[in-house]
Amino acid sequence: MSGVLSLYYSMLKLEIEHLAKVDPILGKIIATIPPPEVHGTHSVFHDLMSCVIEQQIHYRSTKKVFQKMLDKSNLTLLTPANFPEFERTAFAGVQLSVEKYETMMRIVQHWDKNAVDWEALTDEEVQHKLSEIKGVGKWTIEMILLFTLRRPDVFSYDDYHIKQIMTPLYNLNPQAKLKAQLVEVAKPWSPYRSTAFHYLIDWKKFNK
Repeated sequence: MSGVLSLYYSMLKLEIEHLAKVDPILGKIIATIPPPEVHGTHSVFHDLMSCVIEQQIHYRSTKKVFQKMLDKSNLTLLTPANFPEFERTAFAGVQLSVEKYETMMRIVQHWDKNAVDWEALTDEEVQHKLSEIKGVGKWTIEMILLFTLRRPDVFSYDDYHIKQIMTPLYNLNPQAKLKAQLVEVAKPWSPYRSTAFHYLIDWKKFNK
């Protein structure tokens, strides 16, 4: 096992132990499914474009449309440099709304004007930078933090699946300020709320 993998599993073990200790319900989930595998490109530009095109309820649930567009352009990773070729070759036959197209153009323009080291920014700085782009909302930014940048203490309280999972699991009242209830449940998970998020999402997949 490489040093990087060894460090990853050591950190994951620490996170799992913390989550299981502070939350018996989550602890049972952790005990029944494998550790979540988070696959990401580490490219904020690529993943933002994917989010805009797919507009899925859950990030990375399916990437069929975006992947087909990449294949048509013979690309594996979308970048500002190859975006003109992507636009020229991949858009034919794909029905994108005017709103989606305009958001994509604003993302390209933002990258042209701003050289950003996303890894060097805090979560709050990432949120601020991306929120400057019209059409990029809070949920999308949270998905970038969770999946692309893999920040350790992020939780998306507005995620559709999270609300569907946690409401019955924690016996929450969906009629009474659900977000406030979710925030309260997730408080003890900090500073590893991202791992809790991934476990809950994976648990739903295993229980389909």
